[in-house]
Amino acid sequence: MLSASRPAVGPDGFPGFEAHAAMKAIDERWTREQIAALYHSPVLDLIGRAGEVHRRHHDPSSVQVCVLLSVKTGGCPEDCAYCPQAARYQTAVEADPLMALDDVLAAARNARESGATRFCMGAAWREVKDNSQFDRVLDMVRGVKDLGLEACCTLGMLSGAQARRLKDAGLDAYNHNLDTSPEYYGEVISTRTYDDRLETLQHVRDAGITVCCGGIVGLGESDDDRIGMLHTLANLPEPPESVPINALVAVEGTPLAERPPVPIWDMVRMIATARLLMPDAMVRLSAGRLNMTESDQALCFLAGANSIFAGDKLLTTPNPQVDQDARMFKTLGLKSMPAAIPVG
Repeated sequence: MLSASRPAVGPDGFPGFEAHAAMKAIDERWTREQIAALYHSPVLDLIGRAGEVHRRHHDPSSVQVCVLLSVKTGGCPEDCAYCPQAARYQTAVEADPLMALDDVLAAARNARESGATRFCMGAAWREVKDNSQFDRVLDMVRGVKDLGLEACCTLGMLSGAQARRLKDAGLDAYNHNLDTSPEYYGEVISTRTYDDRLETLQHVRDAGITVCCGGIVGLGESDDDRIGMLHTLANLPEPPESVPINALVAVEGTPLAERPPVPIWDMVRMIATARLLMPDAMVRLSAGRLNMTESDQALCFLAGANSIFAGDKLLTTPNPQVDQDARMFKTLGLKSMPAAIPVG
């Protein structure tokens, strides 16, 4: 009889994925040891296994294209060591007020015309406040939905009531990353706790909004920390529907400005392991693509990534141009995924 605490293990010592799929109904969980065995397996074996699982659950030639717009930039009171929007760091990012509704909707139309099916709006807030600015964000969500796009927000911490208001406005997804493992988190952020993040995720889930939650590679964390973050994600009461894997973009003026570039094989290991642990999720190849070659990105797609962020910026950090991505899609035989969530 299969254990309810972990997936069955095959003859090679790795979890048996047929048994894994069958156990979803009985609240299966992954241990750190199992995740470590996957993460540290020979990288070509890991890519092959992840690609096999990816093909079972998704069309491997279909990639969701998302656009992320900073609707309120800079001036954030948090101290996230990687973030150029933190007010306490001397970076080139200037604080801007919340954008006008019409300007956001114009950007959403441009995103739709460029092939995006999900439009994400980010505000550099510690937490959402019940005021006219939140009312304007709710109008942005309604407008994005009216354009036939999936709507996603990342606004900081949320209460349960605020999450329900976003749901009522039509929000499809809410992004709130864990960033790293519980053990390493305090080395990166001190102005909010890991439990604060988990609480917001639960408010989002309880409101019926899909969860977008992942982390960042290259913060100075160890492999064990990367495994710890994946362990937390895979063992949430319901795993995230979307898992962004970001490579640190080191920004001058932040405490992590001198961190070295993330090796592509580290990204591949994270993406492949995430795909194996969360086979139904959209695994998003997120920040850091500007420093990756087409071949690097192809490895990530082989490892199970099936979403990218398009456009020249991810909030405030540079990103490949839309025409570069179009050429890459043509070279690799990829196509843009249609909107997965019905509009209306």
